[in-house]
Amino acid sequence: MKTTFPQMIALFLISLFLQCCAHRTSADPAGIAKSRREQSAQIRWPSEYEPGKATFFTHNEIEIQAPPEVVWDILTHAEEWPSWYLGAAGVKTPDPHGRLRKGQKFQWKTMGFSFESKVIEFDEPHRLAWESRRPFIRGYHAWLIIPQGKGCKVITDESQFGTLAVMQKIFIPRKLGKLHDIWLAEMKKRAESR
Repeated sequence: MKTTFPQMIALFLISLFLQCCAHRTSADPAGIAKSRREQSAQIRWPSEYEPGKATFFTHNEIEIQAPPEVVWDILTHAEEWPSWYLGAAGVKTPDPHGRLRKGQKFQWKTMGFSFESKVIEFDEPHRLAWESRRPFIRGYHAWLIIPQGKGCKVITDESQFGTLAVMQKIFIPRKLGKLHDIWLAEMKKRAESR
C-alpha cells in the first residue's frame, strides 16, 4: 500500500506531537543490560545509526547448536525467508539464487510496509547488515554470528529513526522484538535440523 501525500502530512503532524510529548527514560533507548550493550557494541555501527542515538532500538539473541556457516547460509537465502519467517513477505533479490550479496539492494515487505534495503556489511559467515529507508523511517539491521564451541550465538540488533519509529516506540514497542525472536527461533530450528 502506497502512502498518500495527505497521509504523510498526518503522520508528520502526529510525529511532531508525539516527539513533543515523548520522554526518554534513559540514554539507553532499549533499556538493555550492560552485557547486551557490550554485545551490541561489537556491531560496526555507522555513526548515524548508533544505538544510543536511536529513536527505537531492539536487541535479540539466541544460541544455536550449528556452525556459523550453516546459520549464514540460512540467513543469506533471503528469498526463502517468507517460507519460514512470518515477518517477511515478497522478498526479491537480484541474485539468481535469491541470496543476499554485499552492496546489493533487495525489496521486501515487513511490519506492513514495503522496503528497499541495501546490504552494507557482508563478512561471511560472521557479519551481515542492511540499511532500509522510506518516507518517515530509516533503519539499520545488523546480524552478528559468534562461534561458540560446536555452535554459535546469533545477535540481531536494529536501530531506527524517524516518525514511524517514534510511533512504533509508543504504540507497539514490543512487536519488532517479538518478530525478531520468532525469526531467531525459526532459524535455530532450521539450522539444528541440518
